[in-house]
Amino acid sequence: MTSPTTLEVADGVFRIETGLYRHGLAACYLVRAHDRLAFVDTGTAYTAPHLLRFIDELGLTPNHVDYVIPTHVHLDHAGGAGDLMAACPGAQLVVHPKGAPHLIDPARLIAGASAVYGAQAFVADYKHLIPVPAERVIAAADGQEFDLGGRTLTFIDTPGHANHHGCIYDSQTRGCFTGDTFGISYREFDQAAAPWLFAPTTPVAFDPDTWLTSLDKLMALEPQAMYLTHYGRVDAPQRLVEGVRESIRAMAAIALTERGHGDAGRAARLKEAVSQHLVASARGHGVDMDHGRITELLALDTELNAQGLEVWLKRLEKSSAG
Repeated sequence: MTSPTTLEVADGVFRIETGLYRHGLAACYLVRAHDRLAFVDTGTAYTAPHLLRFIDELGLTPNHVDYVIPTHVHLDHAGGAGDLMAACPGAQLVVHPKGAPHLIDPARLIAGASAVYGAQAFVADYKHLIPVPAERVIAAADGQEFDLGGRTLTFIDTPGHANHHGCIYDSQTRGCFTGDTFGISYREFDQAAAPWLFAPTTPVAFDPDTWLTSLDKLMALEPQAMYLTHYGRVDAPQRLVEGVRESIRAMAAIALTERGHGDAGRAARLKEAVSQHLVASARGHGVDMDHGRITELLALDTELNAQGLEVWLKRLEKSSAG
């Protein structure tokens, strides 16, 4: 079943548009095995009614949802988790152990998101965060398997983008739901021989060395496809992974050029450097698009990447000083 906002991208794997900011920026996924369902990533609280409506279109009910699995607790991935759990009485929330406390008590997530986006923008874009009862939360261990109607979903601990990040390996399709670990690849840039990917260094836990190790861990599974939150399915990950690695290294290098230069004007310089790098990377990959359109599509990521790099750099400087 497909619509302008849903697409079956693999056997029993539905990509669903979340509606955040613009069409094609953020997705979540519904996995179906017979009459059992699991959501991987949730979008925001505004997304939840659309997800429940899609269940109804499949001829099923919220009682058929066994798992809600945010890859990490950034709000474009987990903002709707509480709403879905409230609507799906038999579901369990599966999340990284470091993310679990923040979905049980989301006060710090709300404060952090309000600080990054502003209080008004938080409500406009994310609405609210509903706490999830602790007794319904599974703090997943690395390699832990979950049975979905005979289909095995395996939790893989993958820090680097965030220290509370986990990916999900689907044995049936040999695909990984990668959250942000395999990078961002917007479909508007599909003008070259292969998708263009880049690393999102969103605040606050960018760790390039750990991230590279997480990529090695994913590739050891020999996946056939990656299901990206941003955005959709990409195939032949063995052909694409070096581009993600290069992007992680390049982002770290941009930050390190600012080491020791002091805070004055640093945020603006990082933002300009990130923008120039992303545009050049897209061009180098064969993207033939107006400069203004490229920067428009990447405006949010440019801002967040620069913020994340600044946080990482300050952490490095503090560690060195200590």
